[in-house]
Amino acid sequence: MSLFALGLNHHTAPLAIREQVAFQPERLVQALVELVRTAPVREAAIVSTCNRTELYCSTDSPEAAADWLAQHHRLPLRDIAPYLYTYPQHDAVRHIFRVASGLDSMVLGEPQILGQLKEAARLAESAGTLGSLLHKLFQHSFAVAKEVRSTTAIGANIVSMAAAGVHLSERIFESMGDTRVLFIGAGEMIALCAAHFAGTHPAYMSVANRTRERGEALASRIGADVLPLEAIGDVLHRYDVVVSCTASPLPIIGRGVAERAIRARRRRPMVMVDLAVPRDIEAEVGDLPDVFLYTVDDLAQIVSAGMESRQAAVEDAEGIIDTSVTGFFQWLERRDAVPTIRALREHGEAIRQQEVARALRMLSRGEDPQAVLAALSSGLTNKLLHEPTQFLARAHGDQVLRAADTIQQIFDLAPDADETAGPDKT
Repeated sequence: MSLFALGLNHHTAPLAIREQVAFQPERLVQALVELVRTAPVREAAIVSTCNRTELYCSTDSPEAAADWLAQHHRLPLRDIAPYLYTYPQHDAVRHIFRVASGLDSMVLGEPQILGQLKEAARLAESAGTLGSLLHKLFQHSFAVAKEVRSTTAIGANIVSMAAAGVHLSERIFESMGDTRVLFIGAGEMIALCAAHFAGTHPAYMSVANRTRERGEALASRIGADVLPLEAIGDVLHRYDVVVSCTASPLPIIGRGVAERAIRARRRRPMVMVDLAVPRDIEAEVGDLPDVFLYTVDDLAQIVSAGMESRQAAVEDAEGIIDTSVTGFFQWLERRDAVPTIRALREHGEAIRQQEVARALRMLSRGEDPQAVLAALSSGLTNKLLHEPTQFLARAHGDQVLRAADTIQQIFDLAPDADETAGPDKT
């Protein structure tokens, strides 16, 4: 068995490199078929996300898998080689267990990677490249991830600004499903926040952005309406949650605009999350009654506390992974013994059939059944013990003790006390 994990991720490669070796989901099955057909790879699965591209292979030639990866993406191997890592055997198993448990993610403990690993296993099975080794590896990985999440605090706390914004809003409103959310801006941070808020299924969402095209692109992804930036003052009162992050040098929402919105809302609370530096929302807005204003520093405190808690859980998670790696390789060792076990049983069965056939012939000749049974049991005993006895008889020198110890372990024998006792010194 030669197991390897080969790839690159956010730790080893910048986005400009990662995007060049990413696989389109609809082409993964064909890529797996091609990999197994063209490279000396017996089994294969590919994990491809925005943060990593990894090949899990049963192969004796990881170099060939690296060559295939470069050729498949029409890249010179030298362009990606500095960013690649190759983990053999135990290191490969430890790596996938850490990946599944969220210990290797950009956000420590994030759960999305587990679903991505399950999808990778499903696609490999569809392609016919998921053999017994990788099937067991992935199933074991899922079990490890479940144990880590259920017995440690690795995923129990908030560790992203976007998630913190949702968390603070949920503390104010009884149900996010009844809220209306306005996103001001359409950059990366707003996109992350929008994805998190969309997961709570609010009643209505809108995106206001200086460039309408970017606003429409984000709105289409989350199912939101689009507003012109200059319309915010007129419609602000309609929204329960406002999340803002733009590059504006001046505040977009001032105290006066917020006061008018609160009056129109008849003192219903409003959550405002300002992630911009410099601020999009004037600090004085936070002094208004029924306005809950949170800045990037407020969210950073929540994230910091969550990261400290998750880091404390890493040691516990690593202990679970250590034990699980050992367990996986114990399974592999037992699997390697299966052919011998099968051959031993077939050998025993052949002897049994021979002796039963001989006993039946004796009975057909009218011989005494008791004598037949005695001959049957004697024949079975002699033939089953013939090879172990010959193994001991052929041993010589230091081999004798080792052979005797092996036989004693196999048959759970206790050595004769009279034979092993030393001279009587009384």
